[in-house]
Amino acid sequence: MTAPSESELAFLTIEQAARLLRKQSISPSDLVEVALARIERFNPAFNTFLTVAAAQARAGARRAKKQLRGLGTKSLLCGIPLSIKDNFTTRGVRTTAGSLLLTNFVPGEDSDVVQKLTGAGAIVLGKTNMHEFAYGITSENPHYGPSRNPWDPDRVTGGSSGGSAAALAMGIGYAATGTDTGGSIRIPSALCGIVGLKPTFGLVSVEGVVPLAKTLDHAGPMARNVTDVCIILDAIAGDYPPKAVRPDPQKLRKNRPRKFWIGWPKQYFFERIDREVYDAIELAAKCFQSLGATIRPVSLPGLEHSVEPSTNIALAEATQYHESQGYFPAQASKYGDDVRYRLELGRKVLAADYLHALEVKRKITQEFDAVFASIDVILAPTLPVPAPRIGEKEVVIAGEKETVRSALVRLNRPANLTGHPAISISCGFTRSGLPIGLQLIGPHWSEARLLSIALAYEDATEWHKRRPSLA
Repeated sequence: MTAPSESELAFLTIEQAARLLRKQSISPSDLVEVALARIERFNPAFNTFLTVAAAQARAGARRAKKQLRGLGTKSLLCGIPLSIKDNFTTRGVRTTAGSLLLTNFVPGEDSDVVQKLTGAGAIVLGKTNMHEFAYGITSENPHYGPSRNPWDPDRVTGGSSGGSAAALAMGIGYAATGTDTGGSIRIPSALCGIVGLKPTFGLVSVEGVVPLAKTLDHAGPMARNVTDVCIILDAIAGDYPPKAVRPDPQKLRKNRPRKFWIGWPKQYFFERIDREVYDAIELAAKCFQSLGATIRPVSLPGLEHSVEPSTNIALAEATQYHESQGYFPAQASKYGDDVRYRLELGRKVLAADYLHALEVKRKITQEFDAVFASIDVILAPTLPVPAPRIGEKEVVIAGEKETVRSALVRLNRPANLTGHPAISISCGFTRSGLPIGLQLIGPHWSEARLLSIALAYEDATEWHKRRPSLA
């Protein structure tokens, strides 16, 4: 039997890699060395990693080999290399949160998510580049340089989990962690052509994650396919309510629904999007119908009034955290211009505005819950545009100018405000070869159904199998 090539090993699924590890056809060290070789080759050009934990990864591979050859383990993650966004604390490995303020911070303990992943036998390759303090959506980091999109290095990866998404698209590791406060898992997943899940608020612990906005922060999995996202979620999720169904990677395909109901929003989500994006979502809707979906128009009128309130929550909570740590305004000069500006804005949010925003949050959550009484998921674009160019401040959509920040955030922010789970999966490419993502949003605690519906689409299409051409 011919040994797998580097490229073949790099783009295995977690299930495939786990099967080969158990057969001893490959070793954890083989997977780690492939990943480290690709980091060495591609990181200088794409800037996806801020810290590479080569020695720790090799030691982890040796431990995993013993586990696999010893009493055995049921964990599919034993011996699987993955990447950690640099705002998750990692014991003995630098955690910068993409900032100058934490340049030399080496934590003494792991975040809850990292602890669960390594406890399952996963191997940490290193810490991925991100927007400073997760407070942005392009991963153009002024201190460490921008992460670059594998599909076009002149374009952004999206953020703030940009390095995690780019690494996966390039075949570096088999999964990654991300955080999502206004789309920071789903935005880079869509722009880099991978899968990213923002779980139900509170399902995945954010203990040990450098926070952005406490009532909007989510942590979640990123991978190259839906099943691998489910495997990571299974490892890092907390407890579900008694009547909720916990996603099971082994049963995900078996439980694929034959009939399901999709909501097509009449407001907000399809107002002002790029024509190529709209066409891709429309084709995806037809594919879902062929798989047993009934598509119904749904009304979410409150979203029209949600932008300013959700912005005020993020502004106020972010500034409160940075002030509580003594970072701001005392060390304001150490922030990048965009983050410093937003922290200054946060000091201007009135208490009355913040409390009003929380009331809007409650009402819009109820509006979504009412819609979910008659449908399984909402279908929408993840983003209204493909990846903007690095340094670009504005984009033109349907003849109208819009800031890049507004364009990339506005379709993702609602699910952060309401705490509903949302997944981004690939649904096509532009004529110039840039990925397009669709977003599925489900009821609270409905990850099992959400992932099954996403998997049905993935199985019926080939978009997730495309790979960027890397020099």
